[in-house]
Amino acid sequence: MLIVYCLVIAIASLYGGWLPSIIRMTHLRMQLILSSVAGVMLGVATLHLVPQAVHMMQSLEAAMWMLLAGVLFMFFLNRIFHFHQHATAESQTRDANRQDHSHCNHEVSNANPQELGTRDVSSVGLLLGMTIHTLLDGVALGAATLAHVDNQWSATGFSVFLAIALHKPLDAMSVTSLMAARRWPASKIALANVAIALTAPLGVVLFSWGVGTPTANNLGLIGGVMAFAAGAFLCISLGDLLPEVHFHKHDRLRLSAALLLGIAISVLVEMLPGHTHRVPDPDASKKPPAVDSLGL
Repeated sequence: MLIVYCLVIAIASLYGGWLPSIIRMTHLRMQLILSSVAGVMLGVATLHLVPQAVHMMQSLEAAMWMLLAGVLFMFFLNRIFHFHQHATAESQTRDANRQDHSHCNHEVSNANPQELGTRDVSSVGLLLGMTIHTLLDGVALGAATLAHVDNQWSATGFSVFLAIALHKPLDAMSVTSLMAARRWPASKIALANVAIALTAPLGVVLFSWGVGTPTANNLGLIGGVMAFAAGAFLCISLGDLLPEVHFHKHDRLRLSAALLLGIAISVLVEMLPGHTHRVPDPDASKKPPAVDSLGL
């Protein structure tokens, strides 16, 4: 299942990086996608990751500390590298041209602070921040899937996969759009796109190799990673994606409907048959099979 998840995420990320050259992403389309993805990530964090983390760590307080750590880590990571810049390719190019013009004429721009923040982003810093963020996505996917290793399938793992698969194309698009606006060579843009696509699977491999299947000794660790990932998802959805659409006076009904649609998707995954937040028993394979009342 993890192999399938990794392949789909890699393909989705590659597609997102190539999307600006295939489809014209209008402002409204981008805002609708951001709203729906924010809803999915918000639902996954609160309905899937947090309950499972609490069960595995057997401590609400410890889970909340890890969740807080995830929020703060993602906040400062984005504050340093500014990697969540979900502008359309046209606006990225327009901002880059304005920046070049202001440098040539030594003029002070009268643009608003949000536009200045977008223009001052470094392509290298954006790529580095996105790499760390994507690597953590892979670690979260590995933890959420391995948490239910004794089940036939993991709804928590599937929900995390869904959130990453929907969000990663936007991340790749932001990197490639900015690099294109800064007139990077096409070969380097393609290389960056491939690197982002492979980073999440790398995180899965590293976590699976380092932690492995749940045991009595690492259940708390896996639960802590899931709580940390929940904090990161909350920070992304509430701190990065939703503010970009919250202050828009136009299309409020459509953007709100897209947000509710994303939450509804996470709720539907929560309601799938066989889903439970019980703690896996690492020693289940060592126990003798249960017998009925007749001893058969």
